[in-house]
Amino acid sequence: MLEKIVIANRGEIALRILRACHALGIKTVAVHSTVDRNLKHVAMADESVCIGPAPSSESYLNIPAIIAAAEVTDAQGIHPGYGFLSENADFAERVEKSGFVFIGPTPGVIRMMGDKVEAIRAMKDAGVPCVPGSNGPLPDDEAECISHGREIGYPVIIKAAGGGGGRGMRVVRTEGALLTAIAATRQEAKAAFGNDMVYMEKFLENPRHVEIQVLSDGQGNAVHLGERDCSMQRRHQKVVEEAPAPGITPEQRAQIGRICTDACIRIGYRGAGTFEFLYEDGRFYFIEMNTRIQVEHPVTEMITGVDLVKEQLLIASGLPLSIRQEDVEINGHAIECRINAEDPESFLPSPGLIKHFHAPGGPGVRVDSHIYEGYKVPPNYDSMIGKLIVHGPDRATAIARMKVALSEMVVDGIKTNVPLQQRIMTDVGFQQGGTNIHYLEKRLAERKEKAIGLG
Repeated sequence: MLEKIVIANRGEIALRILRACHALGIKTVAVHSTVDRNLKHVAMADESVCIGPAPSSESYLNIPAIIAAAEVTDAQGIHPGYGFLSENADFAERVEKSGFVFIGPTPGVIRMMGDKVEAIRAMKDAGVPCVPGSNGPLPDDEAECISHGREIGYPVIIKAAGGGGGRGMRVVRTEGALLTAIAATRQEAKAAFGNDMVYMEKFLENPRHVEIQVLSDGQGNAVHLGERDCSMQRRHQKVVEEAPAPGITPEQRAQIGRICTDACIRIGYRGAGTFEFLYEDGRFYFIEMNTRIQVEHPVTEMITGVDLVKEQLLIASGLPLSIRQEDVEINGHAIECRINAEDPESFLPSPGLIKHFHAPGGPGVRVDSHIYEGYKVPPNYDSMIGKLIVHGPDRATAIARMKVALSEMVVDGIKTNVPLQQRIMTDVGFQQGGTNIHYLEKRLAERKEKAIGLG
């Protein structure tokens, strides 16, 4: 078992990792920027090391500083959390070459799954259903690109091979617009990701975003823990997540889950991971794999009782999976609302001092957050300040509990998106379940039109 690890992250996920470590008796080292010295997990960690100034490029993305922190504290492993360096293959490689355990997949697997073209190739080889596409990077030959478009059928979407977070994508609805879109996406990809490789896929008009959570020990054992629906999105960023996904049958879950676990064993996957799919007309289409713990992991924990971060730590310690597929049971329904420090109408960030904070409670309510009264939300990082998760015996109960929990949450001094989350919980489409990934943005656009007198 690992005895001491560095938590190479901040905020709620750093606190979540720290709690799992303390439950296992693992000592913790919190690395932090100068502006984050007052974070809750920094105070609770066994040791802390300042790794740089506020800009993430000089602190949480500073690989030499993080590895040096592990060296001076005699830590054995480094947990990257999510975001920052969590899916950076070069970081994982340098961690391992420096003699530490990277709490995640091997650098080779991270590198393969981080390249969307290579990931799709690997998944096709493993029998995972994929979106019809160019089956590789688009060539410079314009005639061949046009041929791909005709074969796939419009609309198509051009994607950057190294992209993510909703960047590096363009939808093309006519052949006449294809070449211009490819050139523009290449240019954007080069600027944003340092890689101008792009590929083409069929654009699904009204898909849902359904993902499968997996655990694999890299020793030939893998399990899936069911699916999550993350279709409630704005600008490709998830806002609400739930598990299980409405309308997915136990038979569908078992089938796609088995395909994912077989793929994990085939590629030698190690740790927690998520297969992300577009789901339309009863069919799953692989889009990418996240080789890390997900923001929305709590909803899976709530319906399965499996501590995903604990399992990450056990696997990284070299232990085989502690659970078998037959041990996994889906119980009830869970919903997570991301709580962001932002204006609920304009979505502009709202950093500042939290004057009052009250976390909701009651049956089936969980709050994952690092904030407290007197905490100052810095303007330097992502605006998410916490996650509100509820669990109930069924979806209707979970929605009802979320409504109550949102009404109880108090965060004074800054603006939050709690009012938006309250509107989502009362939305008829959401309550019915099964909305597609475009639903929330359409509703927000309708609301904006009404506000300025256009609707």
